[in-house]
Amino acid sequence: MILNGRDPTPLYWNESDYIQKERQFAARTAKAMATIDILGVTHNYELTPSVSCSSAPTLIFIHGWLLSRNYWQPLTDRLSADYQCLTYDLRGFGESQPVSSLNSTNYSARFNEDAQYPIKENHEPSPYSLAAYAQDLVILLEKLNITNAWLVGHSLGGSIALWGADCCPERVKGVICLNSGGGIYLKEEFTRFRMFGKQLVQLRLPWLPCLPGMARLFSRAMVHKPLERKWGKQRVIDFVQADTEAALGSLLDSTTEAEVHLLPQIVARLKGPVYFLAGEQDMIMELKYVRHLASFHWLFHPQGGNIVEIPDCGHLSMLEQTENVTAAIAEILRKETTRPSVTA
Repeated sequence: MILNGRDPTPLYWNESDYIQKERQFAARTAKAMATIDILGVTHNYELTPSVSCSSAPTLIFIHGWLLSRNYWQPLTDRLSADYQCLTYDLRGFGESQPVSSLNSTNYSARFNEDAQYPIKENHEPSPYSLAAYAQDLVILLEKLNITNAWLVGHSLGGSIALWGADCCPERVKGVICLNSGGGIYLKEEFTRFRMFGKQLVQLRLPWLPCLPGMARLFSRAMVHKPLERKWGKQRVIDFVQADTEAALGSLLDSTTEAEVHLLPQIVARLKGPVYFLAGEQDMIMELKYVRHLASFHWLFHPQGGNIVEIPDCGHLSMLEQTENVTAAIAEILRKETTRPSVTA
């Protein structure tokens, strides 16, 4: 079996050997990318060249749970001619480092001391909460000197985008959420979801990418129609490589009753435009939950004006319906450049 164009990985390697070799291979084959220090943690990112239109915003793409920046490539390939595009790996996912035992104390101290990046709610400095990931985003924008940004977030990344816009309205001009919604806490459903997620993370085996059929399985999970095989392979790799604490922390911290109920409050107080792109066949984030969260924003009225429904689409809209999603994003940006600014 060939994995990513390599010889098969022997099944007798231990976990640390396997993960190390996976990361070495990713480093050799990755597109041009850079690293940046955020609160003592190294993050990997890719930034496309500047565009000729100086007034065009920079699009910041934020991936979802157990994924990485790689899944934005089809969209950035199409949008980068008109907009500078930034993709990055969240802490503990893709090629970005987790908060290790060696730097966790330093992280907490720097999180608390960084008063210039205010989080508007009282949160403990968990490195994998929505507040913490939003903090990272604000620092990233400042360090890269991005002052005119639109945030595009998928699933969990959509929640992070909303938090980021709330924390940094002076830099973030708008938000587009893909396959992202919520704001309704159903105790039994969330309990089952959290339990399933914990089991999924804890039962991962490092040699899963070597098993025949795994790429095919992952290319069919959570989507309406099967993805190309390369995306199935990428999903297996990202699933295995995600740091356990990051995977569990981001899942559990973002699905508490308090966090779920806080999200509509954040949407309601955002004065900039917020749009929601929803897959009509998305069984992970159903349309009714997308509509519920979108309804708290002023653009929703009348008639759900901030929702774009994507037909024949499951939970990975940027891969399943790339052309439709690209067109929707381009139209939103075109429309919002002519809309008068909303002030407090």
